Amino acid sequence: MADRQDKRGGNEHHLQQVVALLHRHELVENLVQREGGARQPLVEHLVHRQHLNELQQLLDRLHPADIAYVLEALPLEQRLVVWDLVKADRDGEILLEVADAVRETLIAHMDEDELVAATGQLDADEIADLAPDLPEEVIQDVFKSLSGEEREQLRSAMSYAEETVGAQMDFEMIEIREDVTLEVVLRYLRRLDQLPDHTDQLFVVDREERLRGLLPVNRLLVSDPEIMVADVMTREFTSFSPEQDAQEAAGAFERYDLVSAPVVDGEGFLVGRMTVNAVVDYIRESKDSETLAAGGLAEDEDLFASVWKSVRNRWAWLAVNLVTAFIASRVIGVFENSIAQLVALAALMPIVAGIGGNSGNQTTTMIVRALALGQITRDNARTLFIKEISVSALNGLLWGSIVGLFAFLIYHSWQLGLVMTGAMALNLLLAAVMGVVIPLAMQRFGRDPAIGSSVMITAITDSGGFFIFLGLATVFLV
Repeated sequence: MADRQDKRGGNEHHLQQVVALLHRHELVENLVQREGGARQPLVEHLVHRQHLNELQQLLDRLHPADIAYVLEALPLEQRLVVWDLVKADRDGEILLEVADAVRETLIAHMDEDELVAATGQLDADEIADLAPDLPEEVIQDVFKSLSGEEREQLRSAMSYAEETVGAQMDFEMIEIREDVTLEVVLRYLRRLDQLPDHTDQLFVVDREERLRGLLPVNRLLVSDPEIMVADVMTREFTSFSPEQDAQEAAGAFERYDLVSAPVVDGEGFLVGRMTVNAVVDYIRESKDSETLAAGGLAEDEDLFASVWKSVRNRWAWLAVNLVTAFIASRVIGVFENSIAQLVALAALMPIVAGIGGNSGNQTTTMIVRALALGQITRDNARTLFIKEISVSALNGLLWGSIVGLFAFLIYHSWQLGLVMTGAMALNLLLAAVMGVVIPLAMQRFGRDPAIGSSVMITAITDSGGFFIFLGLATVFLV
């Protein structure tokens, strides 16, 4: 946690430095332009270069992820100034790090040659990550610049759906044979310039590239160099198929504390590897998507996107909210006479709806998380449903009694207190049922249960809460 806070503090410090240099540059440039004179172009050029050179030196010292953080936090005009100062050989790495929405603005600012050069610096799996945002002609030029093996790797990576292991896997790995000694393996490793990132094990394959086992690097280092690979390699290991859900792989990495794992096709051929950094990136992106979806945002939104683009991204669920608000208002309208006769109903009914909405969202959050982790099956769904109903029933009776007592003390009506208690209990039961059913139904029909579930729950518990409370009040009080 402390490391994360230190990292965030470092990012914010770098951002403040960049903003200060940009502000200083703009301020001096404006002063020079106001003064005018015959020597204005020369002075303006010197001032321009002075601050931008200082900014460029700062950018050269920053990690690509730090530059990405800075770019995401800058308005479009300043963002493009900074982007133009980044060295061309770092463009590809930074494009991988920035958010999708910001990446679009940077790519739109680059010409075809710049994009081809930036993409050409990346591995096949990294190019596949950028491919959806690149123009078709750029992808074609990149294909032409790759070797035959790299082309096949890129085609393979691009053929898998975004949520699969194949879309996240890495092709850079070290393969060895089982019929050689550890000394041979060590000599082979020493000839390499560097090991692929997150290399904690080597992949033992036969001559047809079928995976035979794994050789952990720590075992390689501490074992007798004269021993054969076959005698020390691990034959039982966790592996994934390219078509497997990436969320399942992420769960396995967490359970077994994996750093890397092989990706094997149906015939046992080694096609790639999954690494912990790819898993962390996937989890972060999934969490970001869930957060945006819970807020009713259709996609990742650039903080400084145009007003029209932001409006288009946000309007859909606002429209749904408007419809549900009209429904809730009509439910209230049906009981206008009851409210007119007992004004206390108008003051108390938001309590019933609000508590129901909160309870429903708690249930939905639990169910969506369980679905994401693959913890809900046909066998345990019934048990889970009964458990959530029981929790809501107890909460409804407990908090309904408290609210009922509150209503009795204020309005001196035990009948109103009982109606409040009953309405709270029934609305929390409704919230529990919908909190379980809506996410399960959305997944059953192939929709992401995280998208819009909370909006639907709130709408149902609002309308349902109003109907239950006002209905009971009409029957027993009016």
